[in-house]
Amino acid sequence: MDDIVKGRSLDAESRRALELDTLSAILPMDRRDRLAQLLTDDDVATLKHLAKEGMGDNSLRALTSDLAYLEAWAFAATGEALPWPAPEALALKFVAHHLWDTSERERALRHGMPAEVDAALRAQGLLRSEGPHAPNTVKRRLASWGTLHRWKGMKGSFGSPGVRSAVRLSVRASPRPRRRKSKRAVTRDVLDKLTATCATDRLADTRDLAILLVAFASGGRRRSEVARLRVEQLGEEQDVPLDPRDPNSPTLPCISIQLGRTKTGDANDEGRVFLVGPPVEALREWLLRADIRKGPVFRAIDRWEAIEERALTPQSINLIVKRRCAMAELDPREFTAHGLRAGFLTEAARQGIGLPEAMQQSQHRSVQQASSYYNEVERAQGRAARLGL
Repeated sequence: MDDIVKGRSLDAESRRALELDTLSAILPMDRRDRLAQLLTDDDVATLKHLAKEGMGDNSLRALTSDLAYLEAWAFAATGEALPWPAPEALALKFVAHHLWDTSERERALRHGMPAEVDAALRAQGLLRSEGPHAPNTVKRRLASWGTLHRWKGMKGSFGSPGVRSAVRLSVRASPRPRRRKSKRAVTRDVLDKLTATCATDRLADTRDLAILLVAFASGGRRRSEVARLRVEQLGEEQDVPLDPRDPNSPTLPCISIQLGRTKTGDANDEGRVFLVGPPVEALREWLLRADIRKGPVFRAIDRWEAIEERALTPQSINLIVKRRCAMAELDPREFTAHGLRAGFLTEAARQGIGLPEAMQQSQHRSVQQASSYYNEVERAQGRAARLGL
C-alpha cells in the first residue's frame, strides 16, 4: 500500500478522507481510509459530482469500487497513476491481464496477469479469485472506466474496434460459466425453515427474523438495501383487508418502505414497496425491543446484547442468512442473501402472481431478467421436462 501512495502527502489523504465523509450515506465508510489512499483528488471530485447529479447509490458504489481497483491495477502494472484519458493500449493491457487462456498460461508464465501485478493486488486485498476474471466483471469495469471518461468530458477508447475485438476473443479463450449469486433460491418453504430458527427470545433472533421477513416480503431486497435501511424510510399505512374481496375481512398491518434511488432507477425515480402482515409485526417488534427510533434499522449486537449505533454491513446480512441456513440444517454453501431476491420471484411464479405485479414489488426494471425466474418455474413444471419419465 505504501507504494500505491508514494508521492502523495498524508495531508492530501486526510483531506480526501474528509471529503469522502460527505458521501457517507452512499459509500462504504468502513473502507473510507483505503479509498482515500487509492483514489486521487480528481477521482473524489468526480464521485461527489456524480452523487450531486443523482446517480443511483448502488451504481455509485460499484463505480467507486471499480475506480479504486483500476487505480491500484494501473499503478501495479505501469508504476504510474491511472491516466486520463486512458490510451487504447492501456485498455488492451487491462483485458490481457484479466481475460486469458488457462492452457496457454501453463506454457507461458507471462501470459495473463504478471505475477508481480497479481501479488501487489492480492497484498491490498483487491484480488482474491484464482485464474482469469469473470467476463462480466471485466466488461463492467471497462464500462465504468468509459462512464468516468464521459463524466470528465473526455473521450475514451473503450468502444474502439480493437478493444471490442480483444474482449470478444479473450472471452472465448477463457470460458467461464455464469454463476448464480445464490445456488438455490430462498423460496417460501426454505424461508419457513430459516425463520423457525428465530424462535427464542434473544435479541439476535428478533432482529434476524425481521431481516429475513422484510428482505423477502419487500420484493427480495438486495443485501445492500437491507443493510442501509433507515427508520426514516418507513411509513405507516392504513391496515389492509386479508381478503380484499370480502368487506368483512379481518385486517392486517401495513407499512411502506421508501427505497430511494435504486440500482436501476434515475434521479427522479424513488421506488416504494409495501409490507403487510407478519413482516410488519416482526419489524415493529425488533424496533420496539431495540428501542430504535431513528437511523439504521438493522444494527450489530454485541455479546452482552447491547445494540450498537452502526448499521450492519451487506456482508453481515449475507452471513446471517448463511448462519440461519446452518441452524436449519441446510447447506450454507447453497445459499446467499441474494437467494431471498431470487426466491421472491420464484415463489411469485409458483403462486401464479403476474410478472408485472411481482416486478412492482421487486423493483426489477428488466423484464427479461425477472421473467427468467418465471420461465424456469414453467419449464420445471412443464411436460417437456418430464419426457424421460
